[in-house]
Amino acid sequence: MYYDILAQLKNATLARKEKITVPFSKMDFAVLKSLEAGGFVKSVEKEAIGRKQAIAVRLGGKKGASIDFKIVSKPSRHFYADYRSLKNVMQGHGLAVLSTSKGIMTNREARKQKVGGEYLFEIW
Repeated sequence: MYYDILAQLKNATLARKEKITVPFSKMDFAVLKSLEAGGFVKSVEKEAIGRKQAIAVRLGGKKGASIDFKIVSKPSRHFYADYRSLKNVMQGHGLAVLSTSKGIMTNREARKQKVGGEYLFEIW
């Protein structure tokens, strides 16, 4: 799940690693692509390791050296938001990731497309 990937991203940036590799899942890939679009990671690529699929994430995005996050929706409590209630995260320096009917997207994209959904997490 993306919970583990967020912790791996934070720990890898603190350890000044350049790349991490995580097992492939469609949701994790979509979440990492939205983080790439937001500038928190350099690149996200799908790669094959033997017969298994993996995601290679290159770190060092334009947002700086440290990454922190807050998980909003949890398996025990799901939080939903409409597009009107989406606010900036850390005065525009961070972003929120939502799971909408049109796929995984950031809060900025969701406001543009006027679509709400499950508020997954915030990252800054």
